[in-house]
Amino acid sequence: MIKKNLIAFVLFVTALPLMAIEPTESLPIPSEVQFASQTISLDRYDMRERYDREQIAITFQHSLSLLIIKRANRYFPIIEPILKANGIPDDFKYLAVIESNLDLRALSPVQAAGLWQLMPKTAEQFGLEVNNEVDERYHIAKATEAACKYLKSAFNKYKSWTSAAISYNAGMGKISSELTKQQVEDALDMLLTSESSRYFFRILAMKQFLENPAHFGYKIHKNDFYQNINTQPVLITDSVGDWTIWAAKYGISYAQLKDFNIWLRDRKLTNIKKKSYIIDVPVKEDLSFKTAKIKIHPTLFNDKLF
Repeated sequence: MIKKNLIAFVLFVTALPLMAIEPTESLPIPSEVQFASQTISLDRYDMRERYDREQIAITFQHSLSLLIIKRANRYFPIIEPILKANGIPDDFKYLAVIESNLDLRALSPVQAAGLWQLMPKTAEQFGLEVNNEVDERYHIAKATEAACKYLKSAFNKYKSWTSAAISYNAGMGKISSELTKQQVEDALDMLLTSESSRYFFRILAMKQFLENPAHFGYKIHKNDFYQNINTQPVLITDSVGDWTIWAAKYGISYAQLKDFNIWLRDRKLTNIKKKSYIIDVPVKEDLSFKTAKIKIHPTLFNDKLF
């Protein structure tokens, strides 16, 4: 009986018409790419293959890559001016992308948090408040300022933006030690852990992807992007006993308050030292979707995306 059923199944399958399957092609690998006004040659076999690995990973992780495009359109306009004001090359915005996928709530297993995935001690070292009630690693602008301080410190140490970028993952101590041990001048020539070895090439590949998603086969209509939601700043200099009650006074829910102020980590704010905090309160009419409120960041994508 089993044999007869198997034969019948085979006959059924062979009788089906052949289906056309969309071919999957490998993208061409550039001979060189630009990062922080530096030309990075990909002629060397390992540089070429390391870049290609990240390019393939980004291209074919469709759901995440689509989200990254949409998030970049919303958050790059916040990040870019801060990098510029601090003398950090604009290309470092792509470091934030590979750190967190631009997920504001990103938290790693080792407790690195926010867009820039700062560890608690590093965040505090560069001026951020981190405790049970306030965690400024989740504050886009303040965390970007802290990341700039780190990157500036690393560049002053290595006189190289590539080494500064890799040190963001591996740590300055590790980079300094291995530069001496391996007798090389640039972190790109080091043997590091798998994650650290891939790190800079992920930045390079992400830059190429976000500068021209259409080249990678991605097409997004304007309505698919997230609209801009304006907020009004409210100064807090005292304690807040219950954020739910506070939010209600401004006509928003507790969830909406937290959505626009992820750095508020508790239901209250003790604020014994009477510090000043700026709370972002969303403009109510912006909470409903309107195509007219969608703005496409002018320096992010080329027109072929649409």
